[in-house]
Amino acid sequence: MNEILQFFIVLPFLGFVFSLFIPEEKERLISRVAFGTVFTQLVIVSIFAVFWIVDGAFDLNLKEFTLMKTSHYEFFIDFYFDKVTAVYLFVGALLTSMITTYSRYYLHREKGYKRFFNTVLFFFFGYNLAILSGNFETLFIGWEIIGISSFLLIAFYRERYLPVKNAFKVFSIYRIGDVGVILAMWASHHLFHENITFMELNNYSLVNEHLQNHTVIGAFIALCLACAAAAKSAQIPFSSWLPRAMEGPTPSSAIFYGSLSVHLGVFLMLRTFPFWEHQTSVRIAIGIMGLTTSIMASLMARVQSSVKSQIAYSSISQIGLIFIEIALGFDNLALFHFVGNAFLRTYQLLVSPSVVTYLIREQFYNFQPKKKTIEDSLPKRLEYSLYILSLKEFNLEGFMNTVLWKPLKLIGKSMDFFNLKTLFIFFIPLYVLGIVFYEFREALPYSVINSLPEIFTFIGLVCVFKSFSERKNPLMAWVLIIMNHFWIAIAILFNDKVDYFEITIYLSGVIVTGIIGVMALLKLKSIEENTSMNQYLGHVYEHPKFAFFFLIAVLGVTGFPITTTFIGEDLLFSHIESNQIILAFFVSSSFVVSGIAGIRIYARLFLGPHIKTYHELPYKSS
Repeated sequence: MNEILQFFIVLPFLGFVFSLFIPEEKERLISRVAFGTVFTQLVIVSIFAVFWIVDGAFDLNLKEFTLMKTSHYEFFIDFYFDKVTAVYLFVGALLTSMITTYSRYYLHREKGYKRFFNTVLFFFFGYNLAILSGNFETLFIGWEIIGISSFLLIAFYRERYLPVKNAFKVFSIYRIGDVGVILAMWASHHLFHENITFMELNNYSLVNEHLQNHTVIGAFIALCLACAAAAKSAQIPFSSWLPRAMEGPTPSSAIFYGSLSVHLGVFLMLRTFPFWEHQTSVRIAIGIMGLTTSIMASLMARVQSSVKSQIAYSSISQIGLIFIEIALGFDNLALFHFVGNAFLRTYQLLVSPSVVTYLIREQFYNFQPKKKTIEDSLPKRLEYSLYILSLKEFNLEGFMNTVLWKPLKLIGKSMDFFNLKTLFIFFIPLYVLGIVFYEFREALPYSVINSLPEIFTFIGLVCVFKSFSERKNPLMAWVLIIMNHFWIAIAILFNDKVDYFEITIYLSGVIVTGIIGVMALLKLKSIEENTSMNQYLGHVYEHPKFAFFFLIAVLGVTGFPITTTFIGEDLLFSHIESNQIILAFFVSSSFVVSGIAGIRIYARLFLGPHIKTYHELPYKSS
């Protein structure tokens, strides 16, 4: 039965690729291909699950193929099937088939009809890959696909201001979750000295043997995974992004933020539960996080004026309870709760337009306010305080802005002296000096050699900070992102175990996609007068090919799994020692901020209301 697992990945991928070649005007064929792909997957999963249960419901593991192998490192694709996988696969296929059926009528004659179904099939491929993943590397590929699919679907109405702005915010939070997975992968390599599979994580004796003398690393991995799960499932303090994600079409809101994508954090906790189940402090922290989220989200849901926002906060509240159930060890109850919450929120979001119409009519004729609510039993001062805090969403948006975005912008603005001339005069000679240091490293003191990796990665981090805050020159922002990768490469090169082949694997994808991005920006500059990033320009309407190629370039440069850079990132992390926590933090932060900066360039140049006034301009609030 192991060999069948690969077909659960191949089928969605083939459906996605086939849908790309269908002409946009053939709506019926597009929707039929999407529904046929998902419904066929549903039938196959159902039949497979029945035979699997009859056969004894034993865990299945399939090592598909090895992408890269060195003397100390192996990057391989692995698939794993157990009860968690079975439930998530079935629910995902069933709900996606319902959404594709609903969307063929809901989005009829929309400008982005084909784009919507292409993105849904791309998401479905990434979802299946993440759910069937048998190791962290395979999981991270699906994780990244789901992240970029979310961005594209939230910004589906790309001629409007708010959908594009909120899509960027959501993608930024997702990138913060990515750093948790990256650091967990890095630490697990050092803890187990191999690319550990989820099948091996279920081996209690193996996990316990490695954790006995490395409890700090074990707690670090568990907390990184909890951080990634919290960001993906909108738990405190990341809860504010979920209502903003509802700017996309109602079907995408239902499948992403009501049912499937928002429960991926729950999946990550269930999948890695055998690793951290004996770490009591971690279980308590996860339980407290879930309890806090559940209480605060419930209060916020009760004061929302938008039905989609109310459903979003209600879903967050239930997911908080699921986190508590996992922390208590009730994994079967958590799975059952996931299924119920996913179906309920999908139904609520799909009928929300009808509910709004009904309630508007109802309040004119039959509305009667409740005479007494549960809040009336509280002291008035406490009741009013909770009401104001709930209206302000407990200032979570302001908290994230103060902790994350303002420092990034302040650091970037403090380097306004940067320009392309300064870059070539100062940084390129400094980089050449770093290469000279590497060639003559044996003649340098050990203390100098030991501190150079942190210095070089910090310079790279400064580059992406400036790229993130750059508002005038997109070409300079793009070059700074590329330079960041070169600084990381030379920093890791000072480890004697690294050879030039591994650095080439990492930089080859950056160089190719970086050149594509430079060519797209120069060509756009030659055609359009305004390429400043002070506002959204919306050039995708007149230059869709440039937008497409630049998006591919952004994904390649930021480590999306379409180039060797994705493998190279994990490969370089395997060369960071377990005691080099600062270096690991700098490198992972650089990857996160570079991803945010790259998507920001794309969004500012190609999305949003068009800068030219002869195009239709929707209001910012629309």
